[in-house]
Parts: sequence; C-alpha cells; structure tokens
Amino acid sequence: MTFPEWTKPGLYGALGGAVAISILGFTWGGWTTSGSAQTMAQDLAIEEVTLAMVPVCLNNSESDPERAEKLTNLGDLSGFGRRKAMMETGWAIRPGSDASDRNLAEACLAGLNLDGS
Repeated sequence: MTFPEWTKPGLYGALGGAVAISILGFTWGGWTTSGSAQTMAQDLAIEEVTLAMVPVCLNNSESDPERAEKLTNLGDLSGFGRRKAMMETGWAIRPGSDASDRNLAEACLAGLNLDGS
C-alpha cells in the first residue's frame, strides 16, 4: 500500500501543531496538571484556615494577663525575631495542637497591627 505524497508533511504538521498548542495552553492558556491543581487547592485551604484562626489568636492575646509585656517585647523586635517571639507567646497555637503555627503567627502579627500601619 502506498501513501499519498502529502501524508508525511501532513503528519509532521499535525504533530508540530499538537506540541505548539500544548505549550501555549500550559504557559498562557491557564491549563494545569492534576498535581499542580492539587497543590494550589491545598495551599488555598491552608491559607483560608489560617485566616479563619486569626480571631482565635487575637482573643488569646486579649485574655493573656501578661499581654502588655508580650506586646512590648513584640514591638521591640522585627522580622524573624518578631515571628519567633510571637510563636513563643502561645497565642498562635491552633485549638487541638500543642505547638505554635508559623503561618498563624504571621497572620496574628498582622492582626495586632504593631507597626501602626
């Protein structure tokens, strides 16, 4: 069986077009793989749970009898030292957990508005 003369260039063109469409779709078209979509969904869920826990952190800070001392200490620090000190206050502990959460500590620091901004 013989194939028409245009078959070989036609197959190369179809293959090249499929590759080009795939590259354009994944780079500019917004296509994602299942793994990427799962990672994005998990990151969004963690962020939303952290934001939902900020009022709990702020309530913990308001009910702490040593609040003024701890706020003064937090105000004197900056950057990673401030986040570490926030984690040591015990305000950034999620209910049911024994350890402070770094993301919650950062969000709670933003909620405390120590810089006045």
